[in-house]
This record gives sequence, C-alpha cells and structure tokens, in this order.
Amino acid sequence: MPKNSGETVRRYLLSLNALDSGFSIGRDEQYLYIPIIRQLTDEELAIGGAKLTECETEPVQKKASLEDILGFQPSYETIGSIAIIDALDMNAKQIAEALLTLKHVKTVLGAATPVTGEYRTRELVVLAGELNTETIYIENGCRYKLDLSQVYFSPRLSTERMRVAAQVKDREKVFDMFAGVGPFSILIAKRSPDSHVIASDKNPVAIKYLKENARLNRLSNVEVLEGDAHEVAKTVENADRILMNLPHSAHEFLGSALRSLRDRGTIHFYAIAPDDDPFSATIGMLRAAALENGFDIQVANTHIVRSYSPHRYNTCIDFSAWRL
Repeated sequence: MPKNSGETVRRYLLSLNALDSGFSIGRDEQYLYIPIIRQLTDEELAIGGAKLTECETEPVQKKASLEDILGFQPSYETIGSIAIIDALDMNAKQIAEALLTLKHVKTVLGAATPVTGEYRTRELVVLAGELNTETIYIENGCRYKLDLSQVYFSPRLSTERMRVAAQVKDREKVFDMFAGVGPFSILIAKRSPDSHVIASDKNPVAIKYLKENARLNRLSNVEVLEGDAHEVAKTVENADRILMNLPHSAHEFLGSALRSLRDRGTIHFYAIAPDDDPFSATIGMLRAAALENGFDIQVANTHIVRSYSPHRYNTCIDFSAWRL
C-alpha cells in the first residue's frame, strides 16, 4: 500500500487477525509491504488502495527474556526507571546487568538493608546503570517524583490505594497521617476534586516530594503539613476519614487520630498481624483504645493487604467511629 495509508492498513489487518507479526514491514520509496498470514478477499483489500504482492521481509528478532539471559527468573521490583534487587544476592551483579536490557530500566539499585528507622528508609547501592536514586513513578493515572534512598515507597500497594480512594466521597475532609510522598493523598485528591486532603509526614524529604507531587498532578486540594503525627493531629479537626498507614506502630497514634475525627467518621487502620489471627486481636485493641478516648467503633471491613513475612500479614481494618 502507499506509505501514507500504512498505519490505517496495519490497524485494519490487525482487526482482521490477518497481520503476521513474525515478520517486519518492508518499504521502498513509494510503498510499504505488510506481511499477512492468510489470503484476503477483494472486499478486504479495498481499503487504503492496498493490493497483494510477493516480497521478502526480515523475521522479527525476539528479544531475549531475563530468564533467557540468566537461566532463571530473578526477583525484582521496578519503580519508574529504577529496578531494585537484593544487594546480597550472590548473582546480584549479573541480575543488575540483565535488568538494564529492559527498555524502561535506567538504573538498578541493590537493597543492602531492610526498611528501618523513623523515616522507613533502606540503604541502597547502585549496581548498574545511571548513578541515580530519583525517579518518576506513574500509578493509577498519578505521577510521583521520589528519591528511593530518602523516602519510603512501595509499588505493591497500588491496588490498596485505589481500594481506599474509591470509598472517598466528594467534599470529605481526609487526614493522611503518614503520607510519605503522597500515594494515597494524591490519588484521593485527584479522584475527588471537591475533597480536602490533609497530608502529613515527619520526614522533611518526603514533604518536599509531596509538595512537588501535588504540583505535578495539578492539585489545589492537598494541604501538606510537616511534623510528628501527634502534633499535626492537634491542628486537624472534624476529619471525615483518617488513613493510618504505619503498620508497625499506628496503634501509638490512635488517640490522636480519634481526637481529629468528626463526631462520626471512618478510619483505615493498617497493622502487621500473625497469619493465625490476622484481625481479632487488633480489633480488640481498637475497641479498647476507642472507649478510652470516648468513642465506640463498628468494623466495616477486614482486609489482608499482602503477605509481609513468613507467618505474618500486612492487614487493614476499616471501621467507623462515633463519639459517645
């Protein structure tokens, strides 16, 4: 077919299941030659001035997979243009070099320590590629700029973030107590433009990126507050919904969260629990803490977010609380 109708014809052949993707498209000064896998009828050929002919084109070379290159499937996660692997893996260097063959990966980092400390960060070393720990990650239609060496971020919570954001109603006041770079807050604010999202964190680097991410996503309904959650909570009143995604120690902040809540509101509480009792002990603790602060609660949903470690789950309990 003529060159100026090539894309139209290609899409058309694709819709007919007639395109042969195993061979490349040929070309000369006037025409494109698109390989097909079956004979076409005169009616099918009528589009775009196409006609049948015979010519040779090159087979498409299948790109080697990571398993082809390494002989095994490596464990890794990608955040934007950065891939992260275990720095202590005996094959770390070979895995890192293989990951650079992926089109979107520019840097491979090795995690030398688990997530630790009050800012929930980990020690990362560059194993291959560009000397860089900053990237832009796109999730659920939102863009997040972050430095993986200085802030906590998990792409594995993408589905959980959407689950919570889908529950937010217009004009809600939402308090994200441990916001990090804003993956919950930004998504909620973008999906519910009439909401007022208060996002706080004590890590000043996370706060810097949180503000940048609000700008990247063109949001004006995100209020960013830096500081310890206990202190920030003293300035937040009448929240309709509170997110407490600090699973190892969120229980320490329950009193502050309840005091920031309306007379009746919703809390999403995250915890780490044993697999033989993922919810009942946590619910008992929540009831006791609520009564101590003059509230009663009703559990709306219990949810296993992911497996955290052998015999332990990362869980979420969604509950409504009202002042007695």
